[in-house]
Amino acid sequence: MHESPDPAARPWFFCGIGGSGMLPLAQIVHGMGGTVAGSDRSNDQGRTPEKFDWLESRGIALFPQDGSGVTSPEQVLVASAAVEDSVPEIARAKDLGCRRMSRADLNAALFNRADERIAVAGTSGKSTVTAMLGWILHEAGRAPTIMNGAVMKNFVTADNPYASAQVGDGGTYVSEVDESDGSIALYRPTVGVLLNVSLDHKSLEELRGLFGDYLAASAQRVVNVDDAESAALAAGLGAVTFGIDSPVADLTIAEGSVAHTAAGLSATVVETASGDTHPLELKMPGRHNLSNALAAIAGARAAGVPVGQAVAALARFAGLARRFDVIGTTHALVTVIDDFGHNPEKCAATLRTLKQTPGRVLAFFQPHGFGPLRQMGDELAETFARELDADDRTILCDPVYFGGTVDRSDGAERVVRLIEGAGGRADYIPNRKAVADRLVSLARPGDRIVVMGARDDTLTEFAKELFARLS
Repeated sequence: MHESPDPAARPWFFCGIGGSGMLPLAQIVHGMGGTVAGSDRSNDQGRTPEKFDWLESRGIALFPQDGSGVTSPEQVLVASAAVEDSVPEIARAKDLGCRRMSRADLNAALFNRADERIAVAGTSGKSTVTAMLGWILHEAGRAPTIMNGAVMKNFVTADNPYASAQVGDGGTYVSEVDESDGSIALYRPTVGVLLNVSLDHKSLEELRGLFGDYLAASAQRVVNVDDAESAALAAGLGAVTFGIDSPVADLTIAEGSVAHTAAGLSATVVETASGDTHPLELKMPGRHNLSNALAAIAGARAAGVPVGQAVAALARFAGLARRFDVIGTTHALVTVIDDFGHNPEKCAATLRTLKQTPGRVLAFFQPHGFGPLRQMGDELAETFARELDADDRTILCDPVYFGGTVDRSDGAERVVRLIEGAGGRADYIPNRKAVADRLVSLARPGDRIVVMGARDDTLTEFAKELFARLS
């Protein structure tokens, strides 16, 4: 499916339309003139009804996940590669002879149609850098289309509270690209950004192959040379380089210029060749976000936006929903934070950011599936034990499970035992209602409670309800 379909030429049906990867694509196809319909198990189960009401208000027809929405061989069915053939839509589309595309097939096809194609790859930081880059290009008047897996606060309006996508004029397409399913190989970037390479869904050997091919397929490359794996892959290819700790990188940070606060940071960006300096103000805390900002500035520079202009735009960058998203601080000075941390590297970045400022950390982690927990449970346990102190505490509940045939024998209890074995303090509390009760009873002035996990929109509601109880 490598040819580039015209979104307006045929009707589209999205199976799982409310998902973080499907929703922005449905918005983009709809915004490009396509007729869009869809179904979602969450809608059938009554979860996050406001999101589905909003989709219908935009003229997107919703159907139960019973096959009733797939009615014509003209329809293109967009479904995750992981969706079983037993799902009624899939069976119905097969009977009718509908074309089927995965989310990645469709995104790559739309991306490859654009004149200017900017991709953001790496194990962690993709959504943040994609949003930063999109915002810089928007501020520079480029009217980019942006495909993201997270809601970008700068683009949220009363009409579009779910701005994980932005529909531009078609000339520039900015997207995060995913290595976990191998679909990174489908993209042909004019600018390919590489943030980092570390263990997540695949072995390092596989990752080196995928990311190396991605850099080779990119007309221009933008690479983080603080990351040894990324730097090694870029060697000899010719790239715009960036790095906080790499004074020879094309873009770096002036030594001693970084100042952290609970709400953000400031630093001085240096263009190595000219020696020009630019004061950067960022409304997002954490060293990883300074690296993300450098990546976005370097990516924008490769796309022709002057560094000074990119740095100025980032002062107005509002961040992402569920990426160190502060829900609020109570009168008793307990802060509740909603965060997407779900693999060891993302969790470590969030916990390190919290530990840069004083106060106890109560970390609640909901694993995003039994399979991922089996795969990275040991590293997750090591991360929580290493990053948190004796006063801090980790609470795990059972993994997300929306049905299906996955092996559920190996759950959160094992990870809690591993954290305790490594010297950390952790509790296994199977259900979230009991987790909230425990957090309310534990909380004391100065605490930061962080709610972490992926693939479950209701975590944000959980964080907001927890904040309301604490207030």
